[in-house]
Amino acid sequence: MAKNPIGWFEIYVDEVNRAKKFYETILDIKVEVLSDPSDTTIEMLAFPSNMEQYGASGALVKMEGMKAGGNSTLVYFACEDCATEEARIVPAGGQVNQPKMSIGEYGFVTLAMDSEGNMFGLHSQK
Repeated sequence: MAKNPIGWFEIYVDEVNRAKKFYETILDIKVEVLSDPSDTTIEMLAFPSNMEQYGASGALVKMEGMKAGGNSTLVYFACEDCATEEARIVPAGGQVNQPKMSIGEYGFVTLAMDSEGNMFGLHSQK
C-alpha cells in the first residue's frame, strides 16, 4: 500500500443539526454542506480539509436505513492537545468515556461518545 490506508470517513447521525453543533463546538471548526442534487435521501456535512496535508477528511451523514451509534469503527481526530477538545465534549452534549491518557511514545488519546451515540477518539502528541 503506497498511501495512507484511510482516504475518507463517514459518521452516521440521526439529527444532522445536533451532530453539526456538537462537532463544530468541540473541534472549533465549521462543517459544510456536501450535496448531490440527484439524491435527496442523504444529507452530508463535510469536515474541513486540505488534500495536500497528512490525514483524511470525511463527513457527517444522515441516510435512510443507516442508524447512528452501535458501529465498530473508531475515528480519531488529530488535536494539538486532546484535553482542550475533551473539555468541550460534555457541554456540547457528549460523554467522555476515557479521559486523556498516555499511549506511550505515540502520544495521548481521549475516547468519547458524540451527541448521536457514536464513539470517537481524540489524539495528540502532548
